Amino acid sequence: MRLRTLYAVPALLCLWGFVLGPSPVAPTAAMAANAAPDLLADDDYDNGDGQDGVGVADPLEPWNRAVFVFNDKLYIWVLNPVKNVYAEALPRDVRGCIGNFVSNLASPVVLVNALLQGRFDDAWTVVSRFGINTVLGVYGFGDPAASEFAMHPPSADFGQTLGRYRMGAGIYLYWPLFGPSNVRDTIGRVGDYAANPLNYVGLNSDERLGYSGTAFVNRMSVEPDVYADTKKYSLDPYVAIRQAYSDYRNARISRGGGSEGNE
Repeated sequence: MRLRTLYAVPALLCLWGFVLGPSPVAPTAAMAANAAPDLLADDDYDNGDGQDGVGVADPLEPWNRAVFVFNDKLYIWVLNPVKNVYAEALPRDVRGCIGNFVSNLASPVVLVNALLQGRFDDAWTVVSRFGINTVLGVYGFGDPAASEFAMHPPSADFGQTLGRYRMGAGIYLYWPLFGPSNVRDTIGRVGDYAANPLNYVGLNSDERLGYSGTAFVNRMSVEPDVYADTKKYSLDPYVAIRQAYSDYRNARISRGGGSEGNE
């Protein structure tokens, strides 16, 4: 019972953030870096025909905006306070080690998608990093592959894989809890979930949710939080996040992934 209670809070808060999902209500630093320079100050878009001026199809905009408001309140009232308490409780070095461990466990997802995309050098890097970090990094809590061997982690996901095979993004979707997505990336998230090794190691539901919730809050605590700046400086935060997400995903597909550290 005590273990169930321990897992309950992060599980309920972060059910949707399984292992390595992006922040559900805010653009990540990687998304912001790939967005247009004037993104935060520009909301001159026309969705009258379901297609904005830069090619993001958003025919469900009224619904998406309503979900955006829900997620925004969730972020302000729940996620951000939890993240702040978590960051105060654990030193950044400890949170970094937890992030390394989570990333190491997710290596099979990246490996499968790198192979599907024909990125064999990246696939070998994933395998090498997993071996080095599991042994020398004490089960992945350290990252000697990067610090000692300059082997930085590639990134790959199934939504990106589908894009590399010319599947269109489809319409823009803003999911409750999950946040910005599209038809292709929604399918991709299901594929990544199926490739996640935690589904096959005999964990019960409490343990899986506790792990994924902790991993999600930990990732929020170590990544730059650009959501406040997006809201502060953009005329329309919904449009800013929509365009940032689209630019980010298009850049990942066109570049073929690349290192996580460079995204």
